[in-house]
Amino acid sequence: MSTLTIFNSARTPEAAPASATSRPIPAVLGADLEVPVKGGRLVGYANLDYAASAPCLEPVSAAVTAALPAYSSVHRGAGYASQLTTARYEQARHTVRAFVGARPDDSVIFTRNTTDATNLLAGCLPEGTTTVVFDTEHHASLLPWRHAVRLAPPAFPGEAVRAADEALAAIEGPKLLVVTAASNVTGELWPIAALAHIAHRHGARILVDAAQLVPHRRLNLTALDLDYVAFSGHKLYAPFGAGALVGRRDWLAEGEPYLRGGGAVRSVGESVEWHDDPEPRHEAGTPNVLGAIALAAACDALTATGWTALVREEERLIARLRSGLASIEGVRELSLWGDDHPRVGIVSFTVAGYTAREVAEALSGEYGIGVRDGKFCAHPFVRHLLGTSNSASDGASDGAPDGDCADDTGSAVRASIGIGSTQEHVDRLIEAVRDLVSRR
Repeated sequence: MSTLTIFNSARTPEAAPASATSRPIPAVLGADLEVPVKGGRLVGYANLDYAASAPCLEPVSAAVTAALPAYSSVHRGAGYASQLTTARYEQARHTVRAFVGARPDDSVIFTRNTTDATNLLAGCLPEGTTTVVFDTEHHASLLPWRHAVRLAPPAFPGEAVRAADEALAAIEGPKLLVVTAASNVTGELWPIAALAHIAHRHGARILVDAAQLVPHRRLNLTALDLDYVAFSGHKLYAPFGAGALVGRRDWLAEGEPYLRGGGAVRSVGESVEWHDDPEPRHEAGTPNVLGAIALAAACDALTATGWTALVREEERLIARLRSGLASIEGVRELSLWGDDHPRVGIVSFTVAGYTAREVAEALSGEYGIGVRDGKFCAHPFVRHLLGTSNSASDGASDGAPDGDCADDTGSAVRASIGIGSTQEHVDRLIEAVRDLVSRR
């Protein structure tokens, strides 16, 4: 069985037929942004930092603008604006459910982002649950668990399945397997269908971090037999502040309310009766209504565009980027499973003779290129890929504003693409790195 088949045994995104309602790829806001570079010139911004936050799609901006004139609090108002906004908010929930191919009875809980969604689920796990997680995960998937078994980075996809199999077999009581769908460091796709099968064989459930997958590939939770998925709007071409946890209702209905306050309760007196419906139970207070509307609009825009065109253009650009960087002496691409393994539009690399921060600053200040440098909130994984030590100070604050620890050692540069990325952006990055190497 091929790696890609293991990833999605139902149908790969590349093989999916174009939708009858498909339309041209939507534009992003800020495509005409100009930034200052050395010498005082202004150049068009080459945004190659999509894995951190993707720019807003024009249809998303339009949806938010359309909602603003009748913007009001949801669920508890009798006025027209409140009723209309409530309808839009709940429609957004249905849109997100359809976007990830969820089961009809799955919960869709709006959160701030993937980290928020993961922590929400962590608070709902049955007493005594043991979590199995690989050291290749983003910190959002690595850190929230009370009892966790951490597995070493697997040398190949089949080893990931075998390691999960052995770990889950050794655990008594409730258990949860946590895994990414696409690495935020290398972009490599994980065999989530096979891992879900293994989890269920041992009576475990699986949570998939889909933050880096859903902007690039179609996800079908039902076909893959996943229990929970979490993702962020700000990586899906929507503004910051909205994400979602989608999955089975029972744990969510029985877990402690994520926030204690208005909306989470049926009644309050000498005792409190909490909602047993997961959505209100975990969405106390006034929710981020515009964020939910924006997230749903992004889901709609990607679905209407059709995945075939999106995947084809991304694969063309990422192949050009990887080939160009590979042709430069001293540039090393980070990869867990080799050059031929399927991946989304993310490339992390190092440049001999330069720190990651030096490369990123030069690309920005001299060429108008935005990339990310650091450990990408995946410290154990980046250390593994670079072969650096796990010292006590590694990961401590060093002034990097994003917390990625962009220090002088043990870090990498990450270029990531998406809707709005162009061949000129890719070629500019390749030539800029080539120029930097020539100065050594």
